[in-house]
Amino acid sequence: MIKTPENSTHQSLPKLPVKPHIPRWLQTLRGLINPLYYLEKTQQEYGDIFISEFSSFPAQLVISNPQAIQELFTADAQLFDSGEGNYIIQPLVGANSLILLDGDRHLRQRKLLMPPFHGERMRAYSQVIRDITDQVTSKWQINQPFVARTSMQDISLQVILRTVFGLQEGERYQQIKRVLVELLDTFNYPLSAVFLFFKTLQRDLGAWTPWGRFIRRRKLLDELLYQEIHERRSQVETQGEDILSLLLSARDEDGQPMTDIELRDELMTMLFAGHETTAIALSWALYWVHYLPEVREKLLQELNSIDIANTDPSIITQLPYLNAVCSETLRIYPVAFFSFSRILKAPMKFMGYDLPKGMSISPCIYLTHHRPDIYPEPEKFQPERFLERQFSPYEFIPFGGGNRRCLGMAFALFEMKLVLANILLNYSLELLDKVPLQPVRRGIVFAPNGGVNLMVKEKK
Repeated sequence: MIKTPENSTHQSLPKLPVKPHIPRWLQTLRGLINPLYYLEKTQQEYGDIFISEFSSFPAQLVISNPQAIQELFTADAQLFDSGEGNYIIQPLVGANSLILLDGDRHLRQRKLLMPPFHGERMRAYSQVIRDITDQVTSKWQINQPFVARTSMQDISLQVILRTVFGLQEGERYQQIKRVLVELLDTFNYPLSAVFLFFKTLQRDLGAWTPWGRFIRRRKLLDELLYQEIHERRSQVETQGEDILSLLLSARDEDGQPMTDIELRDELMTMLFAGHETTAIALSWALYWVHYLPEVREKLLQELNSIDIANTDPSIITQLPYLNAVCSETLRIYPVAFFSFSRILKAPMKFMGYDLPKGMSISPCIYLTHHRPDIYPEPEKFQPERFLERQFSPYEFIPFGGGNRRCLGMAFALFEMKLVLANILLNYSLELLDKVPLQPVRRGIVFAPNGGVNLMVKEKK
């Protein structure tokens, strides 16, 4: 392991951490096509702080040392251009997305967006989540296989459309649903993700080319979103409890509302960040629960100990073993392998190293979650580890941390637990995948290979 100030004097450290002695193009290829191999091999050879160099990107300091992560997450946010470090997702969410903002604009938008994702507002959505779960799963048929990710994607998208947009079944509801799924499927395979990573490939060469197809789908989705925003602005008296209604009525310190473009970009952010990620996490949870029968039995025993139908949803989401299963799901194969990068605005002393201006610091969620000194036997799915000890916000970081921690974290966990509990109590499922599943790239996130194949069995 690379020495840190914890076990070494600063004077014994080189000015910069070590970087792999392989060319950029090969690092890039490995990182895109086989990130697990690349990350594990690189950490094994160079330690928990190393410099990674990918084509078309600034030099990146990859960290998986909790002390380094704490130093980063607790540092003054003014030292970094955090929004700029996430420019790779701009084509998906737009330049006004909270994820891409810095400074005062970031603080302003975060304050406007925070209330709907907490407390009573969030709990009010519990019945919507349950109803949608029942509606989607009712289509499953006994002894008929289905792909978990497809069903979970349907649930999470409908939850977003109902809770964020306030949309009920109708033509626009169906149009947004269809176009968004097509848009996400543009980057369904590891090789298609290269269009997000290399700006030189982002050229519209016609409707039949990958980027051209993406641009046309995005334009269609934009038209649908702006139609909804304009209609809702003109119907102030019919504003509901959905998040779009709350954002339309929100005002900053100067009494100014969000613009149409800001609203569009934040809606796109919630559609992408809150839909795809939750669907993948739920798919993994269903996989592990049915891959390890003892986990399923223990979880069912806990769920059956209360009257789910008549219990406050906040009590359900606080069940210890249910929480442990969801936490271990997010630990072993996090949906995103990296937390958002921070780009240095000036030279900085970090963990005893002299880092230059422009260097990007990227906490690696996957490597942090697989440290054997924190998580013994990290390759094993063991929910009990979350019952036995409390992990710090620098050791367990599925939603990032610091001032860039995912705003929808509480909502995502709330939805994940309610959906999982609902499915397990109502269905007996059999896992059809006979070999252990691995995560594969799906755009900038990672999903189970094949989507998790399950079958409904007769409930005994």
